[in-house]
Amino acid sequence: METKLDWSAYDNTGMGDPFGADPFGAGSFGGDAFGAAAAPVAGGAFGKAVALCTGNRACLRTDSPGVMCPSFRATEDPLHSTRGRIEALNAALAGADDAVDFSDPRLAEAMALCLSCKGCKRECPNGVDMALLRAEYLAQRNAREGVPAQARLLASFTDHLAAYPALRWLVALRNRVAPLAALGERWWGIAGDRRLPAPAARPFKEASPASVPAEGPQVALLVDSFCRHFEPGVAEAALAVLRAAGYRVTVLAPAADDANPTRPLCCGRSKLSFGLVDDARAEARRMMAALAPALAARIPVVGLEPSCLFMLKDEYFSLGLGPDVGRLAGQVFLFEEFLAREHAAGRLRLALKPLDLPPALVHGHCHQKAYGAMPAVSTVLGLIPGFSFGMIDSGCCGMAGSFGLQARNQAVSRKLAEAALLPAVRAAEPEAPVVADGFSCRHQIRDGAGRRPVHVAELLQRALA
Repeated sequence: METKLDWSAYDNTGMGDPFGADPFGAGSFGGDAFGAAAAPVAGGAFGKAVALCTGNRACLRTDSPGVMCPSFRATEDPLHSTRGRIEALNAALAGADDAVDFSDPRLAEAMALCLSCKGCKRECPNGVDMALLRAEYLAQRNAREGVPAQARLLASFTDHLAAYPALRWLVALRNRVAPLAALGERWWGIAGDRRLPAPAARPFKEASPASVPAEGPQVALLVDSFCRHFEPGVAEAALAVLRAAGYRVTVLAPAADDANPTRPLCCGRSKLSFGLVDDARAEARRMMAALAPALAARIPVVGLEPSCLFMLKDEYFSLGLGPDVGRLAGQVFLFEEFLAREHAAGRLRLALKPLDLPPALVHGHCHQKAYGAMPAVSTVLGLIPGFSFGMIDSGCCGMAGSFGLQARNQAVSRKLAEAALLPAVRAAEPEAPVVADGFSCRHQIRDGAGRRPVHVAELLQRALA
């Protein structure tokens, strides 16, 4: 089997349960298990990544805190758990040769509701990375069956926005005219009763270089596609806060020798989530070329969108981008991670004033939780004098990028949102800030509760003295 992603990190891992002869347990779901006793035979290191699952079944619990596994929490169907997907993959890989059948309808059904939340990578005792396994599965299926039109549209929508600005007006029209939304559902599978995120009238554009302070420690700001095209105010707030703290901030731009230097940078997350590995790799190479000067000069790189920022520190290893990827972990930070790090080192000089607001509610993006970034959010919000806030005890918001925009996912998306997040937001005081760093989380809250959430950067900007 020729894999589309680099799975060499799993070359030296074991295969299945080290204590039992039957690593997957035939009949583990009441006789409806996918695989028999054998661990995967085909797939090489990819098969070893599948075999990390030893049947702990933490993903089959709904009474414990955490993110994993959102689709099982919503459906209570073992097929839609990390474990169920592993058994489906195990069955596909259990043949005697490398002729793996990724077109099995049962495998497609198991993968259909995976939100790529990364909860399993942190909460599974063995660190099964189902989001990455799913990306390989989709890439293999795309190679055999072609890329679905819906996947092409959603994976590259921000590219289309950059190339065709008139799409902004088309989205606004679609959101206002119900028959157009109904046609979108029929043709593209986009839920007609969902409002699409509204692109900003003017995408983010950095001010002239003359506005960059001449002194102070350097920082490079990574403005992701979502901030650039939908919520430029988030990037503008981050710039204001960082510069108020005395940092000399420049916005990361394409490399001078980029084949298309006017096209904005993109991490490639949306493309990878639909199995478009070659397209994601091309975006990642552009990003690595843009990052090269900052990496060489040891300049911190600060990002705003959790799913994009952690793409650099995780999935880039699987895209085969070379040894420089290893340097990202020590130089690339989420906005709050950077500020918390500078505060801990005694370097942060940020004058903030109290905010006359009720206690805020904070919802963490799944990737912030999966990569342990939520303590930094608490630290940074605690810098605002007298500011009170509480964390919403919620798992996945249910939007998960474009997952919640697809008609076939509506029941799961809404059920996850209504489990804890939306009721907590509705119960909050009208003036209480709702803080959410994830773009899709903010969209889910806005769409389901009618509240406008803010990014941490926006809240800090309001508190600048």
